[in-house]
Amino acid sequence: MKREEILDGLRHSPKVDVCVIGGGINGISVFRELALQGLSVLLVEKHDYCSGASSALSRMVHGGLRYLENGEFKLVQESLVERDRLLRNAPHYVAPLPTTVPVFDIFSGLGNGIVRFLGLSRRPSRRGAVAIKAGLGIYDFLTRKRALMPRHQFRGRRTTLEKWPSLNPDIKSSATYFDAWVSHPERLGIELLQDGLAANGEARALNYAELRRDAEGGYRLEDRIGGGACTIEPALIINATGGWIDIANEMLLSRQSRPVPLMGGTKGSHLIIDNAALYDALAGHMIYYENEDGRICILFPYLGKVLVGSTDIRVDDPEAVRCEADERDYILQSLAFVLPGIPIRQEEIVFQFSGVRPLPASNDSFTGRIPRDHFCTMVEPGDGGPPVLCMIGGKWTTFRSFGEMAADMALEKLGRTRRVATADRPIGGGRGFPENAVVWLSRVTSETGLSSERLAKLFGRYGTDAEAIGLFIVAGADAPLPHGGYSTRELQFLIDTEAVEHLDDLLLRRTTMAICGELSLDMVDASLDVLAREKRWTPARCAGERSRFLTLLSERHGVDEAMLIARNEQRSTECDTTAKSG
Repeated sequence: MKREEILDGLRHSPKVDVCVIGGGINGISVFRELALQGLSVLLVEKHDYCSGASSALSRMVHGGLRYLENGEFKLVQESLVERDRLLRNAPHYVAPLPTTVPVFDIFSGLGNGIVRFLGLSRRPSRRGAVAIKAGLGIYDFLTRKRALMPRHQFRGRRTTLEKWPSLNPDIKSSATYFDAWVSHPERLGIELLQDGLAANGEARALNYAELRRDAEGGYRLEDRIGGGACTIEPALIINATGGWIDIANEMLLSRQSRPVPLMGGTKGSHLIIDNAALYDALAGHMIYYENEDGRICILFPYLGKVLVGSTDIRVDDPEAVRCEADERDYILQSLAFVLPGIPIRQEEIVFQFSGVRPLPASNDSFTGRIPRDHFCTMVEPGDGGPPVLCMIGGKWTTFRSFGEMAADMALEKLGRTRRVATADRPIGGGRGFPENAVVWLSRVTSETGLSSERLAKLFGRYGTDAEAIGLFIVAGADAPLPHGGYSTRELQFLIDTEAVEHLDDLLLRRTTMAICGELSLDMVDASLDVLAREKRWTPARCAGERSRFLTLLSERHGVDEAMLIARNEQRSTECDTTAKSG
């Protein structure tokens, strides 16, 4: 359903059971849950889907080993259950990740861990082998009945340095356990959204739209793309805006009805580094390490590059977050501590991103002690307006269970019952996922006529949805693009079916070209040409869109036009070398 069709439908029939505000992973999750139960549900997102904190995660799907010292055992157990469900339900995007912890002390952290657990201290401290062993023992115990992945193991100093010779030689030992990682989190969000839309004709969603309360106390939906607007009458509103929750409540609720501030988020920033020595030094593992100040950092292979982070800094304005220079310096300093023999040049930082963790409001002086759990609270306006259910907190791994919790509260409030469970429901391209990918690829290759190499790339990006995309590609005139892994028909499919409204939707979230440092200026312009043809944009609109995207890429992600031009030249050199060798 196109934007104008959705708005026209709402103008003719403004009543909806639930309006979900916020198209991040938690908002999309509760939207899908309610759509599957047959409710009339509308999702409204001010920007693009999964464009805030849901695109700025560490790409980890994990239980939260360090949350154990905060006493959040229930959260860790829930996270581990949801991690294992994602491994089953989204195997095209979520995969096991061997994780190694360098250990620099034996008994350090025991005393401080106890007093932190009891709430007597807020200071971070180094964790020794005994404390880490205890935490990993709990991790194994909580997953003992499922046993999808191996139990943890310890290595001595000599064995550790044989496998990871670049590690800081001051280590005493190391511990390896398994968690998981997500390759395309924004795409997983889109697939959840599409699952909800496909399940229910009364489920509708709009990005680049905003819900505001009018002077008469009603609710007005404003389209930020076409400029249209309409009035809606929701029986219930769900505020799933994460770091924006208090800001959204100011627009949704009268002053007398607003709750006390609910959000106390912190900023986490990450770098993507293109350094072959660094990539090889990891030996396929994530290195989960403590910086010298006790702050936990991560480092792991990500789509051919290396992801490293993160910081943990309080923020007041979630709209303006970006990775600042001092954060880059901190992350690089931590990297130099754990892998001292591998220098990183500034030009090897090919992308950076930052997002707000939607944590509950807290006055704790140490951000690592702010609870990572999630909960919902129902606000009953005193002015006759619909109740507002606020989703507070939440981590990416637990999006399904958090959405389930909020949906069940909404169903109870509306006097409806659950009829579909999602715990074992595959997501998007995880449906019909083959045990033998070679056999599946062979069959679809013969059906589509695409090369096995091209289809393998599509399968890596979309799972079993690659079949539908492959059939679309061969159904029309296709053409290559400056990025050899994509073609015009593939981009057309994404634009036509995934609510792409701006160039950054396509290049930052529907694809991974930008985050992987593979985006050149030529590819920006070629993608813009495809998007402009599909949207029938004027030359003036194209120029404005190009400027908007390049500014966003530079200010938020540290990729300026000079870097994009350099990638043009790099690609040209690679093509010349290939031609000569051929």
